[in-house]
Amino acid sequence: MEQKPDSDAPSTPRDGATIELHHDRITVQRFRETFPRAQWSDRLNAWFVPGRTAQRRLGRWLAQIEAEAEAFADEKGRDSFAFDPIESRYLEAGPSSFQIRTPYSRTVINEIREIPFARWDADRRLWTVPYRSFDELRRRWPAIETAAERSEPETRKARRDAIKGTEEDRASKAKTRERRRKRYPVPANDGPPLERAIGTHIGVVFFTGTDGELADAATVDSFYFPAARGEEYVWASWRPGALEELVTTWPARTSPGRQELDRGWWLPTLDELRTARRNAKYRRRTTSPNARATAG
Repeated sequence: MEQKPDSDAPSTPRDGATIELHHDRITVQRFRETFPRAQWSDRLNAWFVPGRTAQRRLGRWLAQIEAEAEAFADEKGRDSFAFDPIESRYLEAGPSSFQIRTPYSRTVINEIREIPFARWDADRRLWTVPYRSFDELRRRWPAIETAAERSEPETRKARRDAIKGTEEDRASKAKTRERRRKRYPVPANDGPPLERAIGTHIGVVFFTGTDGELADAATVDSFYFPAARGEEYVWASWRPGALEELVTTWPARTSPGRQELDRGWWLPTLDELRTARRNAKYRRRTTSPNARATAG
């Protein structure tokens, strides 16, 4: 970007504000027209706008530029959708954004959260996605729609009926019963610290203690992770972390190694903490008085 400095910034303190413009020539031209007294500083590598209200005026101008860019991106996304629309019972094109309403599905939630500017509308119980995010919405839509269809009550009931009485059904029920006990096998001589976020094969948990009860290897193998030969495990009680606890937990710098995975616990990574935080937000939302009143 070419820019001819008018003069350098003043050497003595002076009322004003600086701004760096990493934009195209047209943006710089608009900036110069809006701020004719602006001066280029070689020392700061930025524009200096004099005046006591410079910071406020720059803020308003940047907000206007961003709003125009968003409006243009929204219009472009709207045109793309009109040319090649997504036809689905779960998607509606509203006046200012897409509206997505599906049966509850963890996969759907995770996919939509990866779409830029997607937002959950608690009052209407649906997701909104601005038109400027259409390309990413289209890329993720097959996974969203497939997960939504699998979560329809009739589809879920059909799956349950299909496996009813089978070994798969018995294994699924056994796993559910086991997880409800909120216990986890840890090495008897290498247990995790208590009351802090710990990564495990069932997610991030907070261990609360152990009474020393031995965990049999068959249960460990079936429901948690492969038990190491010759290792003695005990059951440790756990609880899910509160959002405040998870937000203040510092993530591990590296992913767990083979030794930690074999042990069964490790310090959680940033991705694991993000998942745990999303789950904590969901628990808070669904257990709040307003959520319970809506559900009722």
